[in-house]
Amino acid sequence: MPENRVPRRRRFLVCEPRHFAVQYAINPWMSTGRPVDVIRALDQWQALVDAYRAHGHTVDTVAPVPGLPDMVFAANCAVVVEGRVFGSHFHAPERRGESVAYEAWFKTEGFEVQHPEAVCEGEGDLVAAGRWILAGTGFRTTPEAHREAQEFFGVPVISLTLVDPYFYHLDTALFVLDEENVAYYPGAFSPGSREVLERLYPDAVIATREDAMAFGLNSVSDGRNVFIAPGARELADRLSDRGYVPVPVDLSEFHKAGGGIKCCTQEIRETRS
Repeated sequence: MPENRVPRRRRFLVCEPRHFAVQYAINPWMSTGRPVDVIRALDQWQALVDAYRAHGHTVDTVAPVPGLPDMVFAANCAVVVEGRVFGSHFHAPERRGESVAYEAWFKTEGFEVQHPEAVCEGEGDLVAAGRWILAGTGFRTTPEAHREAQEFFGVPVISLTLVDPYFYHLDTALFVLDEENVAYYPGAFSPGSREVLERLYPDAVIATREDAMAFGLNSVSDGRNVFIAPGARELADRLSDRGYVPVPVDLSEFHKAGGGIKCCTQEIRETRS
């Protein structure tokens, strides 16, 4: 029988995709020849916000800035643990202005903010997972940033190496289900990192490449409800078998830039999760 899952109310930070576009190519999903339907993107983004609020979550917004088309991907701006904010230092020069806008928002809200010295792309690669932080490297965030984050938070940081360019951020290959478990696609990781995940999460939900390519692992879980791309059907079935409740939300317009549900969602953790 599936376990009885209990949701926990979350606080999310998002940014309206008013200026969303694919103006450059910094990952394999992006092509400047694929036009973005901004109206459709706005509708999809609003549907995500509405879904969060319908499930009892708080949603804050940061104002979009002209000239920063990827600012909608709020997850990349920082990682927040116990009310402390470790900001971002983007690999791509085109995105570095986003750090300024997001750090200003956090400071205005009264948060302590640390700007990293090394390349670090927030929750894209730093995933708070209960007793530790899982940290991706290989394409964007560097191991030096992992060490910085551990010193700042005083929380163990576990480095994981990504090897498939389609899964250039950790949050495209893995997401946290609750304080004890995760879902992930093994093929996105180096052999040693797969062994680490197998040891840490022997009961993990394993995704196929097809579901990962459908952005099924760029999902957000509140411990019971999993906001997930509708194309990740097999993964949704596996989650249902484990007692989670899939909540399909179509963010396909954002796939053109290599992003999805989690990319558009920064979680503000007032206490460690």
